[in-house]
Amino acid sequence: MSVIMSLLIMAVIGAVAGWIASMVVKGTGLGLGLDIVLGIVGAVIGGWLFRMAGISVGGGILAAIIVAAIGAIVLLLIVKMIKRA
Repeated sequence: MSVIMSLLIMAVIGAVAGWIASMVVKGTGLGLGLDIVLGIVGAVIGGWLFRMAGISVGGGILAAIIVAAIGAIVLLLIVKMIKRA
């Protein structure tokens, strides 16, 4: 798989995960660009959290979206708490 294709897949997974997170955590309104970044960063956070907890969700795009969305939700909740302070 080419680097461009990998980046495209990562962007799509990030966009979907960021969108899911923004739907779950209301009131953030970051927009599509930041949703993609949020989803990608969320994938890193989610992957780390799942590894630390010893949880394996398997492989594939659906598993990647689930992990990224959970990480993005955690990240959004932290951002929301910081904004309130």
